Amino acid sequence: MPFIADSFAEAVRRVVALDPYVLDAVRISLTCSVLATCFGSLIGLPIGVALGLNRFRGRSAAVVGVNALMATPTVVVGLLVYSFICRRGPLGPLGLLYTPSAIIIGQTLLVAPIVAGLTRSALEQLSPGALKTTATLGIGGLRRAWTLLREARAGTGAAIVTGFARAVGEVGVAMMLGGNILYSTRTITTAIALETAKGTFELAIALGLILILVAYTANTAFQLLQSNVLVKYG
Repeated sequence: MPFIADSFAEAVRRVVALDPYVLDAVRISLTCSVLATCFGSLIGLPIGVALGLNRFRGRSAAVVGVNALMATPTVVVGLLVYSFICRRGPLGPLGLLYTPSAIIIGQTLLVAPIVAGLTRSALEQLSPGALKTTATLGIGGLRRAWTLLREARAGTGAAIVTGFARAVGEVGVAMMLGGNILYSTRTITTAIALETAKGTFELAIALGLILILVAYTANTAFQLLQSNVLVKYG
């Protein structure tokens, strides 16, 4: 118990002192995760809309595929991207391996299916009245999709937040594609894994506390935004 208490005390001290090592890991994590969430949402939202609002041949297979991708292990995604961007891969000449860009690509592939699947689910749970109203008013195309996305804003917002949580908390993609390079591709999660292996538990705990704080802040911000939106439009 004294060991754990001392580790937590040292972790808090490092956080309060704004330790450069800790701050850099946080900066890289947030940069990669936010960009991956944005790119993943740009890919996932249209797919979710297409699956949630339309009926077409092969839709069931597409839904199963998206759901399967949501549960794909991060190391598998990392291996897939690695095979494309490594020196012998088709994108090897671009020099993406062991860069923040590689992490963003991998995390984007993790985020997109989550946003697509949860957006589809949110749209399918809309009341029949909302769907009937858009049809009655003759709203179609992108305008219809935007209108219904606004109606399902709680679900789509939760999809994006969940995607961000998946990106910021994963370690497989960041380790395989980023290489855990100090002050370049070392994220919070890869730093935690490294410091734990080294036995520097106080530093690992400090990073863990920050990771929890980031996740809590993202969810709190979403809840506040959702409450304000409901007050404004509800």
